[in-house]
Amino acid sequence: MQAPDAGFWGPKTATVDWCETNYEHLHYVCELFNSVSSLAMVLAGVLGIVLHRQVLERRFMLAFAMVSVVGLGSMAFHATLLFQFQMMDELPMLYLALVMVYILVENRPGPRFGRWFPLALFGYAVFTTCLSAFTRGRLQFYLFQASFASLEVFALVRVYLIHRRSQDATARRIYRLGIGSYVLAIVLWVTDIRQCSTLNEALPAMGIPNPQLHAWWHVLVSCGFYALLMVIAHDRLKTLGQSPQVRYTAGVIPIVRGATAP
Repeated sequence: MQAPDAGFWGPKTATVDWCETNYEHLHYVCELFNSVSSLAMVLAGVLGIVLHRQVLERRFMLAFAMVSVVGLGSMAFHATLLFQFQMMDELPMLYLALVMVYILVENRPGPRFGRWFPLALFGYAVFTTCLSAFTRGRLQFYLFQASFASLEVFALVRVYLIHRRSQDATARRIYRLGIGSYVLAIVLWVTDIRQCSTLNEALPAMGIPNPQLHAWWHVLVSCGFYALLMVIAHDRLKTLGQSPQVRYTAGVIPIVRGATAP
């Protein structure tokens, strides 16, 4: 939401402006809450790599790395509201979704579709990159959302099917926590867009501060994605002939471990 003061980065060039008053807290950071909360994504990716680098395949390490890249891009985007940094946020989200599609489809011990499948995903990445980077305004916003949401829905359905056939009570519980967090994050994301006048004008007029729902989206979607990726990793280790187990570090962070099945 634009403030009278353009701030350090000047007028916004991004195609979307979230429901946080620009430069309200710092002259050098456009959306402070949205910028800081993006660290949750960086942390989720780093934790995933550190805790699973000797357990999971490189495809999972790539997914975790992309989560951190999305977080860094999100920080730059929300701090500046410049289009070039918007691309650093949105394009890695598309690439992460494509990595997840690969992980969920190539879920057999050996290759399922051969080289043509990753090449097809690469072609889709090039296509959607052009759609997002070379359009502007509401068209750009809706093209990106359609491209990303289609991949997101596909991945969520596949994870649900994994959950349905899982017999592991801990993995099923983590799925419920993960999907609950993810769905709540989406609800907050939509509410922040649709009810901005209420959140940023009507509530402050009554002495209630803007709850910064987009910032909470960052935190909740990070937790939800990490948990759902643990469910996928658990299923993948089982496919590879392991006996996967879910443990907790620091009492709250789930990690997956596996051993060769007897």
